[in-house]
Amino acid sequence: MRINVKGAIIPNNDKWIYDLLEMDATSPKDIIDALPSNNEDIEVIINSGGGDVFSGSEIYTELKAYPGNVNVKVVGVAASAASVIAMAGNHIEMSPTAQMMIHNASTLVAGDNRVMESASDMLSSVNRGIANAYIEKTGKSEQEILDLMNEETWLNAQDAVDLGFADSKMFDESAPKLVANSGQMLSNDAVNRIATLMSKTPEIKIDVDAIANKVLEKLEEKEPKNVESEISHIQSQKQTPRFFF
Repeated sequence: MRINVKGAIIPNNDKWIYDLLEMDATSPKDIIDALPSNNEDIEVIINSGGGDVFSGSEIYTELKAYPGNVNVKVVGVAASAASVIAMAGNHIEMSPTAQMMIHNASTLVAGDNRVMESASDMLSSVNRGIANAYIEKTGKSEQEILDLMNEETWLNAQDAVDLGFADSKMFDESAPKLVANSGQMLSNDAVNRIATLMSKTPEIKIDVDAIANKVLEKLEEKEPKNVESEISHIQSQKQTPRFFF
């Protein structure tokens, strides 16, 4: 099931205004009402520049608490509050043309020095609260995340993957396949060789059983490999580094 997070992130009470003006917006109630009752897996499509911090926090919390699998896809932008919402995904994918942005919260206040100091303390607290969503996803320290927020950091798809804010780029067919086996799985090179052989012209007679038996013999000659060594072998064949979280 698909759930869209599009337009501004807004409080429930403001939704009618955006509907009246026919503007895209997403409120916590929109997400709560859309969540299926049977706990089936959901796909959350995000294209939002952010908005209200506390509405974003509520949506994040609802998605994080959802019992089913939550697959997030950032198809345009996930900025500010929308980037917090993205962190609720069990798996986060980004379109190769998408962007993610994290920064500090802001507000408008008027008053004397005491009001300003209180507002500053509140914003610092809000920033640290927002940082928790990024910390849980990336495994980075609070200070690392706060530094990125201070700089208003924009991330393309590869940057987001490299820093741990996303798990993969959409349509990326070069990503290595992760396997858990004890050496009884064919390597990509072996699969490609067999596929090439099988595609030869019809006049070449191919004994499929003989090929299968030879493959099995070779596999039995191998020492079993654990998961870590298999993953290490796969990664060593790739030019682009991959990160797993």
